[in-house]
Amino acid sequence: MRLRHNRHGLLTRLLVMAVVVAVASIGATAWLAAQSTSGAINRELGETLAHDAKIYDSLLGYAATHPRWSGVQRRVDQLAGQTGRRITLTTTTRAPIADSGAKKDVALPRTPSAVVDPLAVDAVLKPEASASGIDARAVGPYRLTKAEHDRLHGAARRQQQCLRRYGEDGTIVEQPNGRSVVEHVTPAPVSTPAPAQRPKSAATETPVPKVPSARSEICGGQQPATQTERKASEALLQLADSCLQRQGKGPLPVEPSGLTSPEELTTGPATKSCVDAARREQLGPYVSPAAQLFITRPDGNVATASLSTVGVARIVWTALAVLVVTIGVAAFAASRLVRPIHAITAAARKMGDGDRSARVETATRGEIGELAAAFNTMSAQIAMAEGQRKTMVSDIAHELRTPLVNLRGWLEAVEDGVAELDPPLVTSLLEETVLLQHLIDDLQDLALADAGRLRVHPEPVDVKSIVDQVVAVHRGAAEAEGVELAMRVDGEPDLSADPTRLRQALGNLVSNAVRHTPSGGQVTLWAREHGEEVLIDVADTGTGIDEEALPHIFDRFWRAEKSRNRGGGGSGLGLAITHHLVQAHGGGLAVRSEVGTGTTFTMRLAADPAADDR
Repeated sequence: MRLRHNRHGLLTRLLVMAVVVAVASIGATAWLAAQSTSGAINRELGETLAHDAKIYDSLLGYAATHPRWSGVQRRVDQLAGQTGRRITLTTTTRAPIADSGAKKDVALPRTPSAVVDPLAVDAVLKPEASASGIDARAVGPYRLTKAEHDRLHGAARRQQQCLRRYGEDGTIVEQPNGRSVVEHVTPAPVSTPAPAQRPKSAATETPVPKVPSARSEICGGQQPATQTERKASEALLQLADSCLQRQGKGPLPVEPSGLTSPEELTTGPATKSCVDAARREQLGPYVSPAAQLFITRPDGNVATASLSTVGVARIVWTALAVLVVTIGVAAFAASRLVRPIHAITAAARKMGDGDRSARVETATRGEIGELAAAFNTMSAQIAMAEGQRKTMVSDIAHELRTPLVNLRGWLEAVEDGVAELDPPLVTSLLEETVLLQHLIDDLQDLALADAGRLRVHPEPVDVKSIVDQVVAVHRGAAEAEGVELAMRVDGEPDLSADPTRLRQALGNLVSNAVRHTPSGGQVTLWAREHGEEVLIDVADTGTGIDEEALPHIFDRFWRAEKSRNRGGGGSGLGLAITHHLVQAHGGGLAVRSEVGTGTTFTMRLAADPAADDR
């Protein structure tokens, strides 16, 4: 027993020495390499992002002003020469459009860098894009003729000269469609000279005219819409009104003569989708079709950092020393490690062959014993995950089957002549398609959460602004259901959160509350600070949830049999996604409910510690 104890003590000392040597050597090697590569990597990353944004914006501008991609090769070559990148444009089916690479047979990445579509601008590469997602340079039929452009430019010059006569100034700005407008510039106030400095003949001087406040109106103001703009506006309003008519809504109260560009047609949330759809339909023939953009290096290799500033010989010798010491320790302990490792290997092979009940039985203690225990735990978790996966697949199939059966049934009826493809049927089929899209988006969010890739980007957030936005988005749906949507914000609570994800989480809760509140009920959002936390309640006066069902409300595809059924429009994933989003912010989500009275969800998030310093 003493010999056995000494042998174990020697092995422990050797292992400790090996760990110390390895940690010290690896740490030194990593520090030397990191110092030389971090700067190069940061510069490379910044340059790559700037070049990608420049390339995307330039090609987006080309697509917005040309109906076809036929002449884009020249611009692609120019951008490739300026950025040193290989730029490839293909159709959505990967048919080549333009390629700056000399080797055309080099395989492209599976995923494009971006999709160049002036009617659906990527807000990540172009943050200043409008909310509609339509590039401002896409003007289509609004582009003025040369005569109209010259006439408006002359009127703008006269307006500028008029402003200058009144002691002010303006800048002539040309809009994307060629219209020249004057942007008013207010000069700095001129100080009045002191009485002692005024000339004695001041009474005989010509008095400065008193200019009214609305000088731009006196000098002409904005020129009315041209014939080209009126004609384009009439077509745009006709398309938008047709869309609204299909939805059972009245036409837009706008005169074509009052519009000089499609951007001026501002509407409320209820009609925005029709206006945006009308703009895209009108601009479609005037812009290039959507294309996939691939930005790679000419040789297809990944950027690497140079180690020229570090003694390469030192790194090599350090690595060799670590290797020698590690081999010596491994050889000494190999005889004692082989037996339990063989047992673990045999169990792993059984697992690979599909035997989820494989376990390792060994009396070995220490690291190998812990490895065996970890393997057994992993086997049990894999078996449990397999059962969850089968249940998940069954639930997804059930959720997808109903809308797909409806779509197939109606389409087959139309094909057989039994039913007519009229607008109500198209609307019904579109609703089923939207339901499928929502389900797929929810599944994608859950997949990101399961993979640990559900990222949030915290920043200082005004809670009142977030609550206002969520209420504004869901007010129309609430009014349509006869539900009153109210909000209350106590004080000025601030927190650090991802505003997009926070709106998504609150939106899921509000949508769920509205859906399960009967007509005449009320849904209330209440935000306030509580100690070092910010609490946000979403309370409804709906049917409530049974006490036995409360522990399961955040389970995927869960619905209570009465108040939380599929007929209400939910997929059974919204609350699960909301729970993941709140956890990603480091917060918690609680619920309390009483049948027949209502349900209250409480979101608890850490308050922004920097808010008190601002």
